[in-house]
Parts: sequence; structure tokens; C-alpha cells
Amino acid sequence: MCFIMRDSEMRIRKILIANRGEIAVRLIRTFRRMGIQSVALAAPPDRMALHALLADEVAELEGETVGETYLHMEQILEIAKRHGVDAIHPGYGFLSENPAFARAVESAGLIFIGPRAETMEALGDKVKAKQLARSADVPVIPGSPEALYTLEEVQHWAEKTGYPLLLKASMGGGGKGMRLVERPEALPSAFRLAREEARNAFGDPGLYVEKYLKRPRHVEFQILADQHGNVLHLFERECSIQRRHQKLVEESPSPALTPGLREEMGEAARRLAKEVGYVNAGTVEFLLAEDGAFYFIEVNARLQVEHPVTEWITGLDLVEWQVRIAQGEALPFSQDTLEPRGHAVEARIYAEDPFMGFLPSPGMIRFLREPSGPFVRVDSGIYAGYTVPSLYDPLLSKIIVWGQNREESLERLRIALEETWILGVETTLPFLLKLIQHPAFRRGDLSTRFLEEHPDLQEMHFSQDREDPLETVAFTLFTRPQSGAVSSSQTERPAGDAPSLWHWVARREATGQ
Repeated sequence: MCFIMRDSEMRIRKILIANRGEIAVRLIRTFRRMGIQSVALAAPPDRMALHALLADEVAELEGETVGETYLHMEQILEIAKRHGVDAIHPGYGFLSENPAFARAVESAGLIFIGPRAETMEALGDKVKAKQLARSADVPVIPGSPEALYTLEEVQHWAEKTGYPLLLKASMGGGGKGMRLVERPEALPSAFRLAREEARNAFGDPGLYVEKYLKRPRHVEFQILADQHGNVLHLFERECSIQRRHQKLVEESPSPALTPGLREEMGEAARRLAKEVGYVNAGTVEFLLAEDGAFYFIEVNARLQVEHPVTEWITGLDLVEWQVRIAQGEALPFSQDTLEPRGHAVEARIYAEDPFMGFLPSPGMIRFLREPSGPFVRVDSGIYAGYTVPSLYDPLLSKIIVWGQNREESLERLRIALEETWILGVETTLPFLLKLIQHPAFRRGDLSTRFLEEHPDLQEMHFSQDREDPLETVAFTLFTRPQSGAVSSSQTERPAGDAPSLWHWVARREATGQ
């Protein structure tokens, strides 16, 4: 399903992208197809980043820290004015869910491509969001009804809720300010740590207590709502595979949902969106218990990292519809006309060492080969020669594939991952290959505790059977001495149970050893 706007209907002509990396590249490509000019932002480490090279115009941000650059609202708005843009798209992260920024954009006479500021305020406070969910008859996890600021308050609600429980930042998300507490004596320490992390990340130390579900799935519903009261859900995404409460693999449809449960959860997401007068794209997130009960977690009032999964199964370009909704268009389709097609899965590739606790691995990408083929999509922000900075989120790219069913899409993803080569930094590629071939993953036996239940996934066991013609080429390039001759000692492969060659070369280049 694809809807192309005619030039005569276009009102937004130029958009500033208040973001960086792979999401900025992804936005640029849709804007270009729509005939919209793009303006990219580039902090000093990003002057040669892919998004800065691809945009129609690029504006250099002054400053060194994230706060001085991608979070500096006044500087971004001044750039928007200088470049004569009509609208600002915040991507995800940074200022994407900041109601003050959305309001400042509108006050400057520009269009903010996202939900309204008052909607962000209502949903950004997780306690208020749960109250709204109750008002919309959406199930919520038992816990405290408001933000808590003292240990005594937390202890009171912990006794009422029962252990194990979660402490969560009332104003945050993404795993920041979250602590699992399994017994009463661990509560004071967890309270202090969660409170401090919440204060540093969100400027508010408020926490709330939530009952901990032992093996829940993380299932979210994509919503799309226009300015005319039309609210739709675009089906679910299973996002249970996580590390430190951040997602690694997402898929749709969820292996756990029956048609009846899908309809029930989707309608709950729509009711909540209508309750808050939601406009534009967003995601309603749920935990799905083993007994089939589901509970509201939060709303992400922005575009999600995993939105390409939904685009594969619906045929819709969500960024295009964000723009069209922002300029006042009505959705031309109804819930009854939407049908998911096949199965899609996304794997996130981070510059992290999965066998060292997912430690970040910044550095120069010396060699890159990305996969291709039918029903294979790569959203990437990197190229060979690009230096991955240590200042930002280490997400490099995403591989998203489609198949007629889950088995076909997972096999297509396996091949795509094996075709992918990134040398110079450690990445999550070997972990992802192990993960999607794990018997429990293949069975669809998933939960948010999957990595804890299967610690073997983070053990470094490599075989030497991952051969590729480019492996020899890349290895030769990296080990060639200055004279051009290649000695046997320099080209000798690691022996025994050592990591495969591509992993060894990446570590060698990153460490200089």
C-alpha cells in the first residue's frame, strides 16, 4: 500500500532533521522521494557522517557535548530559521519526546513532525500515563499510583505490591532509572541508585513501584492518528529480546498472539490514543504475561527504531505518513482495510562487544560489506572509513527482512547477517547469528529475560566455518606490511578455539595489537 502526494498538494518543502546517524539517513531518503529538501545537523564528530554527506544541506552545530549540540534547542531553532525550513523532524532519542522543544518549534512558526506538546507531557510522566490508561479501560501492572520521592514511600508501596518488583523512573524510559528488586533488604540500595540515575537522565528523581512479571513478553502496537480524529493501529511488534532493557531484535507478527488477542490489544492501544487525543505516529507498549494477560507499560510518542518491521508487513512508509499527517492530511484508509502480510524481523547492529558485556566499541570502520537481495532492507549510517564516535548511541545499522512466514524470514535474516562484514570495531553480528539460530528463539519461546535464561549466547565460541572470499581479501589488506610483501607470520590465522578471522581482525584494528 503506497500513497504518493502530488506536487500540487505539497505544503512542506524543506525539513530540518534534528538527529543523526541511521535514522537521519532513513528520513533523508523518504523526504527526497517526496520532493522535500532536507537539512542535516552535524556536531564536530559528525562532520563526515553519512547523514551529513547525503542531505541537501548541512548545518554545523557548535559545541562539544551532546547538551551543547543535538540537545541545544536554541541553536537548532536558529539553524532552522537560517535555512528557511518549514518543519522539523526529531527522529528518535535526543529531543524527540521533549514537549518544550515541540512547543518551541510551533512557537517559531514551524511544523513539528510528531505528537502535540501537551500529549507528550501527558504521556511522558509514566505515572500519569498509567492513570490515562486506566481511564481508557486499558489494563496496567499493579503498583504505585503516583511518583514517589522518599524511601519510606517506596517501602510502603513495595509491601503492598509484593516482591519481586521494579523501581522505574516516573519521567523516563529506555531502561534508565530502572532497578529490579527481589527482596526487601535490597530495596534501599536500589532506591538510591535508581533515584540518582533518574535525576541525571531526566532531571526528576521521582520513581514508581511496579509488580515484576517473571517471564513476560514485550509486545508493542504501532499507532497512526491524523488531525481529523482517525486513529489506527498497524499491528504489533514482538520486542522481547533485550539487553539492559534495550531491544536487539524485533519481529511481526508476534509468535505469541492469536487473532483474538491481537484484536484485543490493538483496540486497547487505539482507546488509549483516543483518550489523549493522539496525533501522528507512536507506539503503545505492553507486557504480555505467560497466562495471556497483557498490561500497559508506556507510550513512545515518536517514531520507533523498529518501525521498518511495520513498514514491511503493511507496505506503508511511516515517515511519509508522519509528514502528511503533520501538514493536515486525513488517513485515507480504515482499520478494517489494513491487513498484515507475511512476517518481518529486524536485527540491530551495534558497535558493541557482545562477549564483553556489550561494551561500546568506537573506532574506524576499516571494511564494510552490507547484505542485499530480495526482501532485504538495510537502514545504515556508516561506510568504510567512517569513525564511530564514543559520544553517541552505538547503533550502526539495522537489517530488516521479510518472508512469507517466520521460518522463511529468519532464514533470510541468517543469510543477510552472514553476508554482513564490519571490520575495525566490535559489533553484535556474531551474537545475532547465534541468537536467531538458538532452538528456543526458533520455537518462539521468548521473554524479556531471554538473555539471562540463555547465558551461552554471550559466551565466545567460534567456529572456522564462516568462510567468505572477502575474508581473505580483507585480512590481506589489514596485515600487509608497508613494503607490500605479506609474511607468513602476519597472515597466519588464529589457531584452536580462537575467534573467527573477521572478529580477530576487528579486535586487532580496534586495539592496535
